[in-house]
Amino acid sequence: MNKETIGSNAGLIWAALENGALSVKAVKKATKLKEADLNLALGWLAREDKVVFSEVEGEVVVSLA
Repeated sequence: MNKETIGSNAGLIWAALENGALSVKAVKKATKLKEADLNLALGWLAREDKVVFSEVEGEVVVSLA
């Protein structure tokens, strides 16, 4: 996996989150990314302070910062 692919996947996640916060499971379903690819892209966005994580009823929720 190269940085370009991770960046493209981060863009897919960003687009999915533009309408509001989603659970990580919902982001995975919306983007159709494999779990490893999803995690790499979420890490990329988190490192750049583009997303915020929280826990709601035991489920991890991600939203745009």
